[in-house]
Amino acid sequence: MPLAEEYTAMFDQLAEQEPTPAIWAMTTAQARATYSAMRPTIESISVGSCEDRTITGTLGDIPIRIYTPEGEGPFGLLMNFHGGGWVIGDLDTADAVCRQLTTLANVVVISVGYRKAPEAPYPAAVIDAYDATQWVSDHAQELRGNGKLGVTGESAGGNLSAVVCQKARDDNGPKIDFQCLLYPVTDCDFNRASYRENGEGYLLETKTMTWFWDHYCADHKQRQEAYACPLRAADLAHLPPALVITAEFDPLRDEGEAYAEALRAAGNAATSVCYDGLVHDFMATAAAFECSAVALMDTAGVIKQHLTQN
Repeated sequence: MPLAEEYTAMFDQLAEQEPTPAIWAMTTAQARATYSAMRPTIESISVGSCEDRTITGTLGDIPIRIYTPEGEGPFGLLMNFHGGGWVIGDLDTADAVCRQLTTLANVVVISVGYRKAPEAPYPAAVIDAYDATQWVSDHAQELRGNGKLGVTGESAGGNLSAVVCQKARDDNGPKIDFQCLLYPVTDCDFNRASYRENGEGYLLETKTMTWFWDHYCADHKQRQEAYACPLRAADLAHLPPALVITAEFDPLRDEGEAYAEALRAAGNAATSVCYDGLVHDFMATAAAFECSAVALMDTAGVIKQHLTQN
């Protein structure tokens, strides 16, 4: 399908403006500021309550933001790990999507401000994400949980969601009932067809992914580890049911679909949905673009089904 009309108009508008440097050509500080400007908080998307807290993890303090829907509960609990290539992004850049998921799926969303590279390279983000998930599992009653726990995240956050599920299985850790991987990074191979087709001109570029990986996990041997590239795990059996969302014009499309296929081949329940006409990071525009809003509502509906107490 062609690019969605709303994205076509957006790219046309951007083409008329003064060119700005690509993420891969920026310093980390510049890239973080640019991404923050692209994904501001939208506090007008109301939730029952929104609370910032700090919890203690293996590596030190971890900031979290807890979004609770209206009502008494109990509610399903959903971890959210923000996107941004493990280098950029934070609780604020994930805020709008977390607010929407809280309301649409009627779940408590716990957004995690994990440590970022290059200051804290792999596996620091994995450790923080897992520690936060363990904390939420341990404090489920305080959070008004109904006994169901899920994980989600965009891009690098999808990577961390998949990895947390593998680590929870490997370490006999928290019981995770559902994983919702939004255009996830599952591998470090830039040679798939979706990279060749979409590696330039659609927001996320191949050079940017190379920049992210070089900051997050410079050691190419470490990239072979399952907790860096979940698709490379030797064993993918006994993992939670999964929904893997991809976008047609996204360089990460094929590795996301490959992960869903690998999960199914290992005996897990895994559904993959590719949204035609959309680009990487499309959840960021769900508050403004109808094409993205439909995808977000679809996704929230599946999350609600899995995390609503039977």
